[in-house]
Amino acid sequence: MKSATVYDSKDYSRIAQAIAFMRQNHLSQPDLATVAQHIGLSEYHLQRLFTQWAGISPKRFLQYLTVEYAKSKITQTKSLLDLTLDVGLSSPGRLHDLFVNVEAMSPGEFKTGGSGLQIRYGIHDSPFDKYLLATTSRGICNLHFLDKSNDITAEQTLRRLWTNAEIIYDTQATQPLHDLIFNPNTFIDQKPLTLLVKGTNFQIQVWRALLRVPFGGIATYQNIAELIGRPTAARAVGNAVGNNPLAYLIPCHRVIRESGEIGGYRWGNERKAAILAWEALKDRSLS
Repeated sequence: MKSATVYDSKDYSRIAQAIAFMRQNHLSQPDLATVAQHIGLSEYHLQRLFTQWAGISPKRFLQYLTVEYAKSKITQTKSLLDLTLDVGLSSPGRLHDLFVNVEAMSPGEFKTGGSGLQIRYGIHDSPFDKYLLATTSRGICNLHFLDKSNDITAEQTLRRLWTNAEIIYDTQATQPLHDLIFNPNTFIDQKPLTLLVKGTNFQIQVWRALLRVPFGGIATYQNIAELIGRPTAARAVGNAVGNNPLAYLIPCHRVIRESGEIGGYRWGNERKAAILAWEALKDRSLS
């Protein structure tokens, strides 16, 4: 297995500022000097920082943030999803996709709020800032980006979701999972990760459908509604997508509006744009 990449949340904060500015001004195609001035860095520092994070220059990265690019990916992804429906597969099955299985809690377990469940959690750095990762003996139960939150807030986040569970801070338990999650290469020859989720039958249907959207792909809420056989339920699909408890692993970030606009994201639209563009780049480099 490859060694884990070290991420700096301070770097991501600057990257997010640059992405926000580029998205807001993409029609004028801002040059490096303009973006650097806006976020208070030298051109050299921004170029170095951005290239280190994304692997390409800010100017080239900008192409993955345009509506035109998003629309083209929606078309490609829809074709893939239609194909999986035709042949009965759960995903296109490319080696560098994140492979996960979803285990749903029973209605009885749902009602007890995690009574009898032991949850171990850690705080880790990712390419998209710090995040909370929580796991049980049955699977990963939460992945939540934290922004400026602290560890106490992270535990409170878990407590709201799992009111009666035993919650333990244990980074050693979550570190091996963290080492896998943001490096698609490490999933080759690995057993699928198991995710433990609690939600309504409809929410779980939607979350399972999200796992069919391939790494580097983009779908619409309507695509997901059709995928679960509920073509008139796009609005309800949007609500279920917004309640996803496992950021990134259940890829709600890959669902956008039919117009090609990013749409909402519970962990911030700049982060959603960053993840989509980052995956597009990784997908290209791994193809």
